Amino acid sequence: MLLDPPALLIAVVLAVVGFVLGWWPLAAWAEHSMKHGRMPRRTIRVASAVTAAVTFGLLALRVGLEWLLPALVAFAAFATVLAIVDLAEKRLPNAVVFPALAVVGVLLVPATWATGEWMRLVWALAGAAAMFAAYFVLALISPSAMGMGDVKLALVIGLVAGWFGLSAWLVALLAAFVIGGVISLIALALKRVTLRGSIPFGPSMLAGALVAVWLAAG
Repeated sequence: MLLDPPALLIAVVLAVVGFVLGWWPLAAWAEHSMKHGRMPRRTIRVASAVTAAVTFGLLALRVGLEWLLPALVAFAAFATVLAIVDLAEKRLPNAVVFPALAVVGVLLVPATWATGEWMRLVWALAGAAAMFAAYFVLALISPSAMGMGDVKLALVIGLVAGWFGLSAWLVALLAAFVIGGVISLIALALKRVTLRGSIPFGPSMLAGALVAVWLAAG
């Protein structure tokens, strides 16, 4: 199927915007959020720019110029910062997680108004609470595998995925563990981590949420 030229143009423009914002200020925010500065500045900038460009472009291609797009782009921007910090320090700072929850939540209001389906906001709030509860239980069962940063991030992911309904919420939950499992196997195969080691789970959670949104949006 051929892509609609306007949609493709919007995607290209958003990808360029994402690259610019990723290079700065998102990279600067990620660097500022790190306590130990273990990742080189250039690596942070390249990773941030590429991640933001790809996610912005794909979301724009899927959604188009709709009221929902700002909320999803904002989520992708916060996800870029959080993923980089978590990969560098195995930490998800509250100073990024809670603004993400507030900003995305506010931007979902005009998106809901555009659809006229106000129950979506109820589902979003219920999704946030349910995802938080699910990860909180997992953290209690296995605190070495699941940190409280992941539990707090679950609020944001549940909010976004819940807005699209139960199916998207379930995909976001399950996809995180599938992606995390694949990454763990690859890391073990490449001897980047041992069986007793741990890999940051935040990026897998964020990737799972983006997969859910991609499948449900449009």
